[in-house]
Amino acid sequence: MRLILSGRWLGKSGFYEAEIENINFYQSLKEIEKIPPMTFVIFSYQLSGETLNLNIKNPNLPAIVIVKIKKLNKIIPKLADTKIIFVDKALKDGEFKAGILKIKGLIKEGTVYQINLTNRFDFELHTPPINLFFNFYKNQPVPYAFFLDAEKFFIISGSMELFLEKNGVLIKSKPIKGTAKSHNFLKNSIKDRAENLMITDMMRNDLGRISQFGSVRVTELFKITRYKTLYQMHSTVEGNTDKSLIEIMKKTFPPASVTGAPKRKAVEIIDILEPHIREYYCGCGGLIKSETEFTLSVLIRTAIGSKNTLSYYAGCGIVWDSIPERELKELHLKIKAFYSSDL
Repeated sequence: MRLILSGRWLGKSGFYEAEIENINFYQSLKEIEKIPPMTFVIFSYQLSGETLNLNIKNPNLPAIVIVKIKKLNKIIPKLADTKIIFVDKALKDGEFKAGILKIKGLIKEGTVYQINLTNRFDFELHTPPINLFFNFYKNQPVPYAFFLDAEKFFIISGSMELFLEKNGVLIKSKPIKGTAKSHNFLKNSIKDRAENLMITDMMRNDLGRISQFGSVRVTELFKITRYKTLYQMHSTVEGNTDKSLIEIMKKTFPPASVTGAPKRKAVEIIDILEPHIREYYCGCGGLIKSETEFTLSVLIRTAIGSKNTLSYYAGCGIVWDSIPERELKELHLKIKAFYSSDL
C-alpha cells in the first residue's frame, strides 16, 4: 500500500508520502457513522445510486476507501521514462458525437438542461504507475494530485477541481465548467459562461441543503485559471454549516459539475448513454483532518488501473449550444497532459 499527495493538500510545496496505519473498504455511506481524523478518503461515483435513489451500473471496486494516516513525510520525486500503449476507448469518436446529439435532443424536449458526457480510454502499462503519476504532475501541476496504490488497484489523480472544503463552519465549493486553449476564447465564450452559471446555481442549491439559512453566497464568478495545457473556468460558492461529512455527502453527492441538471435525471441518462462504469472517476477524494476541517477534490483527470492495465477518463458538459466537433476537441485537450499522442 502506498499513498502520495502533492503538497498543495497541506498548503505546502513538493510531495508527501503517508505512513499508513490501515486501509478500510466499504460499499455504502450507511456503513460509516464518522470518519476518523487524519485520513484520506475516496468516494466512488457509483454512490450516486445511493444518494439519489437510483439503480445504476455497479463497479467491481469498493465504493468507499478510507486510509488512516500515521504521518506524512516529505519526499523527492524520482522522474523516469514512462511507457503506456493506447488500446481502445469505450466510445468511438462517432459514438461520442452521437451521444452529444442525443443529449441535445433531450434538452430540446425539456428533459434536461445539461449533461456531462464522459469517455474511457484504455491503456497497457509498461512502467511502474508511480512513475506515471510523477510524469503526469510534471506535465500539468495541479492542486489536488494524489497516487494511491491499494495493492489490488491503483488511482492516479491530477484534479484541479475543489468539490468541498470545510474550515470550522465555513464550507466552500469551486465547480469547474469551461475549458479552452485560449484565455480570451474562454473569457468571451457565451456558451461556457452559461454552462458555468448553470452548475454554479446547482451548487448553490446543493450547499443550501446543508447550510444555515441565508448563508449561501457566490464569492467568485467565471474566474479563469491557467494550467500548462489548458485554461479552466470556475466559480466559488460558500455557506455555513455544522453538518458532519457523511451528512454533507448524502445531500450533495455526486458533484454537480460531473453530472448535469437536473442532477437525478442527468445521472439516470448518463448511465444509459455511457457503456463504461465510471468507478472512482467523477467521485471525490481528499484529506480529512477532522470533522470540521477537510478538503475533497472532484476526481476528474483521473486514471484507475490494476497490474499492467489502466483506464483514463475525460468528459465534457453538453448544453444546447454544444457543437459535437468542438466538444470532441475539448475532450482530447483534457487528455494531453496524460497522453500526448493522438487517440
